[in-house]
Parts: sequence; structure tokens; C-alpha cells
Amino acid sequence: MPTVIVATGNPGKLKEMQVYLGELGWELQLKPDAIDIEETGTTFLENARLKAAGVAKALGQWAIADDSGLEVHALGGAPGIYSARYADSDAARIDRLLKELAEAIGGQSDSGTDRSAQFVCALALANPQGDIVLETEGICHGEILLAPRGAGGFGYDPIFYIPALGKSFAEMSPEQKDANSHRGIAFGQLMPALKQLTPG
Repeated sequence: MPTVIVATGNPGKLKEMQVYLGELGWELQLKPDAIDIEETGTTFLENARLKAAGVAKALGQWAIADDSGLEVHALGGAPGIYSARYADSDAARIDRLLKELAEAIGGQSDSGTDRSAQFVCALALANPQGDIVLETEGICHGEILLAPRGAGGFGYDPIFYIPALGKSFAEMSPEQKDANSHRGIAFGQLMPALKQLTPG
């Protein structure tokens, strides 16, 4: 069974990857804490490449990385690559985003205002030499709600709403979110190529 390192120290991220990559028969392992890759890229894809290549080279093994976040149109694409660093907790991040959006569009009550947003997930797979052999970017379009809705998910999920489904990410079942999220879209795009690959 091929071993592929997931370029994160987050066990939750490893679990998510296992859901999407389970059918490939790979053994996924978290990167060691001692390896810390600085995210100096200016885009999600650049950061995913940096993490995958850095971990692969450091360990001499295949590595996969993702970088993801929320882009709000009226905020010029913010929080973008700084989504996780926008504040020090999920609640504080949501609070800051809603306040900044309200200021940017001149109040929350005008139905003609632009609340459009997108979640982005970039994926990169590196070989043991650190070369990026596969990459993609999944984008899920939606809107920012006036207030959080739903008890599921994490991060910005309670305020990210998909009109076609009539739900926020936090109101969806895990299966529905997996199928419709930016991460689900990105893995769906990458899966045909991943199936042709045998890391060894």
C-alpha cells in the first residue's frame, strides 16, 4: 500500500483527506510536527505547492497538500489566504467578516448589495523529489448571510450560503457538504488523474 504524507499537522484535515482518497488504497499519514513549511505564497495554489513540495523533499516521500479559504467580492477577495488568521477564533472571524462586509456595502438591509463570495480549495501532489505532479483548484460559489445559520461544520460555514441548495454549509449533512464544497469539487477534479497514479 503506497504511503502518502498529508502536509498538515491537523488530524481533522487528515480525516477529510481519507474521506476523499479512501478508494485509492493509499495509507495517509500526518506530517511530523518538526517539519514546518512557511506559507509565503500569494495564492492558495502557491501555498499548496510550497507545502506539498517542502514536505515531500524533507521526507523523501510523496506528499499532498491543500490550501483553502474564503474570498468575499465586496471585500476585494478578503480574507482570502489569510482566512484562518483573520481573528483568533471561528466566532471572532465570522464577527469581523460580517462587520467589515456591512461597512463595505453600506449596511446590511439593502437587498441590492453584493454579498457574493466563494470558497476556494487548492490541491497539490508532490513526488519524493519535491516536483509537483498534479494540482487543481476547486471553487464553490455562494453568498454571505446576514447572520450565522446552522450548527455543523467549522470556520465560516455558518455564514456561507449556497442559494441553489437553500442552505449554509453549517446546515448541510457531512455527506451533502462533502459533495458540494470547494474541497469536494477540487478532489472530484483531481480523482481521475490520481487513479492513474501509483505512488511508490
